[in-house]
Amino acid sequence: MSGGFSSIEDLMHPDTEEEKKSGQALQTKISELTQKKKEEEVAAEAAGMGLQYTDLVGFPILAEAIKLIDKETAERLQVVCFLFTGDQIRLGFVRPQDKDEIMAIAEKLAQAKNARVGLYLVSELSFKTAFKNYDRLPKAKIQKSGVEITSADIDKYQQEIVNFEQLAEKIKNVSLSDIVTIILASGLKMDASDIHIEAGEKQVTVRFRIDGFLHDVAEMSSDKWDKLISRLKLVAHLKLNITSRPQDGRFSIFLADDKVEVRVSTIPTAYGESVVLRLLKASSIRLEFDDLGLQGKVQASLLEQIKRPNGMIIATGPTGCGKTTTLYAVLNLLNNPGTKIITLEDPIEYKLAGVNQSQIDVAREYTFAKGLRSILRQDPDIIMVGEIRDEETVEIAINAALTGHLVISTIHTNSAAGVIPRFLSMNAKPFLLAPAINSVVGQRLVRKICEHCRVEDKLSNEDLSKVKKHLELLPEQSGEKEKIDFNNLKFFQGQGCDHCHNLGYKGRIGIYEVLIVGPEIEKMILSTGVNEFELEKIARQQGMVTMVQDGLLKALAGVTSVSEVFRQAE
Repeated sequence: MSGGFSSIEDLMHPDTEEEKKSGQALQTKISELTQKKKEEEVAAEAAGMGLQYTDLVGFPILAEAIKLIDKETAERLQVVCFLFTGDQIRLGFVRPQDKDEIMAIAEKLAQAKNARVGLYLVSELSFKTAFKNYDRLPKAKIQKSGVEITSADIDKYQQEIVNFEQLAEKIKNVSLSDIVTIILASGLKMDASDIHIEAGEKQVTVRFRIDGFLHDVAEMSSDKWDKLISRLKLVAHLKLNITSRPQDGRFSIFLADDKVEVRVSTIPTAYGESVVLRLLKASSIRLEFDDLGLQGKVQASLLEQIKRPNGMIIATGPTGCGKTTTLYAVLNLLNNPGTKIITLEDPIEYKLAGVNQSQIDVAREYTFAKGLRSILRQDPDIIMVGEIRDEETVEIAINAALTGHLVISTIHTNSAAGVIPRFLSMNAKPFLLAPAINSVVGQRLVRKICEHCRVEDKLSNEDLSKVKKHLELLPEQSGEKEKIDFNNLKFFQGQGCDHCHNLGYKGRIGIYEVLIVGPEIEKMILSTGVNEFELEKIARQQGMVTMVQDGLLKALAGVTSVSEVFRQAE
């Protein structure tokens, strides 16, 4: 016999790599068929006894479900809770002879949770697969309403951890439960907006985003990763056994006099899941209009526009530049008992008293366009649309602005002048857009110099020349140019201290430009071939202070540094 296997012995003991792979594939197929047959037998057995059947292999089981039956009882009776939705509980069990004892467990759960309980017969493989979820449960104290980090914990770590080096050292010598507490407490103390926990080939890296910049703050051995991410998933109500696709969750940290919302995002990576925790601290929300950093001509221009009863006000800039905060501050200023305000957001960042806030849900086909159509029937005075993304939303928003509503929203462009061409690229009709849009606010966030370690900054001749060029172009209407002594320009920088964790900066502030759509710009919108640079030129001639100029005025006042302004806005 030539070619292939010459005997059964060859089949049992393959020599080539190809033969080995063929043998493995055959064994896998045989195992699948055997298990399929077993599942069919269990399903038939369940049908014969009048029981329900299910297959739990690959079924996502939440921590809230698996915890309803303790591990010892689950192992003894081969029973597992695989679903808990609040009003519905489902239990899977292997041995029909234990049905009476399992029924007693079901009745207790039904009473304790005020829920309906369903029983399902499962195979041994199903049970073993589901039972593995117990190993993913870290031992953690979890409160029903969230995770509590006490004031004592915060005070303790504020005293013990002053800088990144102390945090890195502390993490090496504490328990897993304390690691999570230390990371969260330190992130809050250092005013981090996000905490990144990333699995690498040899270690886990912890990074804090502070004032827009990511800083490596600690490393841990990779053997702690599974338990660490399981604990984070547990508190964020994520599925423990799902590691191959992204998940999103949230939890709350309750302090003595504050509450912190933590949004958790996971994605699969080459060495494990990457986790990002966004920290939203209630006390740090600054929604007062005067806290935005608007000043002089820029502030006066925007205040004039938001007092108009109708039209569109658009905030623009890249992701993370503070557009939503600006919109919230505007709403806060306009919010009064005689005004109905409705928002469409994705997600709702902060709760505003007296404002009707609506959450977009794309999975249920509740989009910005559909939501905007709906809220127009709610008789609003002011509408906030979280973001204008498509042609349909553009059309509805413009029509709303033209029919007596004040519409405020955001869009992604590099400058205020870039918004008009962006609208036109989304097929906005020029003859409707021109009278609908009132103004555009372009913005960026720059870091503020730490007040405790601020020193004078000696600029290079090149940078000083650039600064003078921008400041000399300040419009006469702003009244700012005449206040500047061009022969004695003085700027500052931070040299680093304990107050700013040796970064030289502490906090951020906005730099802005407000483009007013007047008759000349309206005429340009109605013409063909709208040019962003020509729009900006006209706006500057009419008195617009650019973002760079606004930033340099703040640098002259010692609020930020020249390098920060040029990094963000030039």
